Amino acid sequence: MSLRINDIAPDFTAETTDGEISFHEWLGDSYGIIFSHPKDFTPVCTTEFGAVARLAAEWEKRGTKVVGVSVDSADDHRKWKRDIETFAGCPANFAIIDDSSLKVAKLYDMLPAEAYLPDGRTAADSATVRTVYIIGPDKKIRLMLTYPMSVGRNFAEILRALDAVQATDGVPIATPADWRPGEDVIAALSLTDEQAEAKFGKVDRKLPYLRFVAQPQR
Repeated sequence: MSLRINDIAPDFTAETTDGEISFHEWLGDSYGIIFSHPKDFTPVCTTEFGAVARLAAEWEKRGTKVVGVSVDSADDHRKWKRDIETFAGCPANFAIIDDSSLKVAKLYDMLPAEAYLPDGRTAADSATVRTVYIIGPDKKIRLMLTYPMSVGRNFAEILRALDAVQATDGVPIATPADWRPGEDVIAALSLTDEQAEAKFGKVDRKLPYLRFVAQPQR
């Protein structure tokens, strides 16, 4: 069965470039992002992991741990990190999971359809697609994105999506299309106009069901 929003993210133990981790224990009380890539020493993946490396301060600011995963070995990951750092111009201080067993790829449904056929495929035959999961401190999946192998991810958008997840977490609001931190948000339909005004201040009522309020301070 495929994973869905609000499912508990599958736990696992795996070897990484930073040693063995137990995923839920490693995540602790932080938000987490787990993202797969097709293969080490490939061009698109190097640009993507370079983007992740450059955003290190942003992940830390948001209390978020990031971890990459592919079917390559931890030793290959460590060698590849040198290329990532050369391209990015900064350290790649995040772990990359050795998933040569395909355990994590299968737990998180990260393989393209044809990778499951025929039976007996090995890690060398099966490249993970570009999958992203944002996971909350409660270990629940909050957001999922999947790109084909030919399309590099926009990590500025992943950062924006993380901001939106955190802004709405436990607060009766939603974010509109193209929202960015600091912009107005949408009051939940569970609140009356009076309740929304009491909770958030001025209500900008565009439609009976579309009411903007200032983003609450956390």
